[in-house]
Amino acid sequence: MRILIEYLIFPGFLFTAIAGLMCSWVDRKVTARIQYRVGPPWYQNFMDFTKLLIKEIIVPEGASRFLFLSAPVFGLAAVTLVSTILWMADIAPDKTFLGDLIVVIYLLTIPAISIIIGGFASKNPISSIGASREMKLVLSYELPFILAIFVPVIKAGGIITLGGIIAFQAQSKVMLAYPSCWIAFLVSIICMQAKLGLVPFDIAEAETEIIAGPFTEYSGAPLGIFRLTKQMLLFVLPVFLIVMFAGGISLQGLGILWGILKLVGILVIIIVIKNTNPRLKIDQAMKFFWGPMTILAIIAVVLASRGL
Repeated sequence: MRILIEYLIFPGFLFTAIAGLMCSWVDRKVTARIQYRVGPPWYQNFMDFTKLLIKEIIVPEGASRFLFLSAPVFGLAAVTLVSTILWMADIAPDKTFLGDLIVVIYLLTIPAISIIIGGFASKNPISSIGASREMKLVLSYELPFILAIFVPVIKAGGIITLGGIIAFQAQSKVMLAYPSCWIAFLVSIICMQAKLGLVPFDIAEAETEIIAGPFTEYSGAPLGIFRLTKQMLLFVLPVFLIVMFAGGISLQGLGILWGILKLVGILVIIIVIKNTNPRLKIDQAMKFFWGPMTILAIIAVVLASRGL
């Protein structure tokens, strides 16, 4: 019964899905205000998801049916697992398992891989273009992202457990108190923008160029699951950065309010970047991540190794 509650209710699928839909609503609402619009009501994302669940599922002719329909589920399962691991670390830092940070990093690549698989499985040339772009993006941003995430590990003395990093920050000071971690946090934010597929890195979808990219042939529940996965990532990735750089989220007393403020702060940064930048070309994005972002991440690692 306890496992059922943890993985399906809190801090598992149901909690993460609701929180992700609400974070997506904040994104849409703030974006609308920036563009002098009113924006949707808070329940709009819930209605959109429900509508997709009851629509017809169409599998294109010639597509690999199993891969086409199972790809969205792989991404959703990975995000749910990441959320559960992160919140269990917040709830009980002393009960996390060794190497859970490495597991989380690996799991966070699965949503992008599921998009790549789904795009190629549909046998649509436009979807294949979007999937190939997504593949190139993953190969570009993963290196600086991993380097940046391991800066707090270096500052914590080589601890590779989420609970250990949270405990270290509780006993000492948050990672953002160090210059190296500020650089790593900046790199992580920008890489997170690419992981979320938001402007300026929405190159795989690029509605004005290739319709919907890997999602062109998707409809009904599979499309709804893909969208829900992205909305859940909009909640899970900021929580991950809060755990690594800002001491985690305490569920006791004012810690909940402070945690919400940290989450909203990161969301605001994401939304501002999204609404103030044009979309990059895939070659520009690759040069950007393999160039300036990787160099900044390496600088952060060097500074952290020197105690800064």
